Amino acid sequence: MHTDLSPNLHSFECNQIIDALKKCHSENKFGKFLGFCNDLDRQMIVCLRNERKTRQKLNREKALEKQKRVQQLMREQKE
Repeated sequence: MHTDLSPNLHSFECNQIIDALKKCHSENKFGKFLGFCNDLDRQMIVCLRNERKTRQKLNREKALEKQKRVQQLMREQKE
């Protein structure tokens, strides 16, 4: 199962792949079960994975900055 595929949640590149996959599924009603759209599906998975890794990296950096600020404030209060 994929994450939410709403356009506002993803980059332009991923949205293009998602749209192409949806179009492939609508044009190949039965072919999608036989693997006609697998290449687009794999591309979408890679794109979504890269987006998730980027978000994780940014969140990790923000968390480390916040931890440093909290530790600094705690040191200042002890003094």
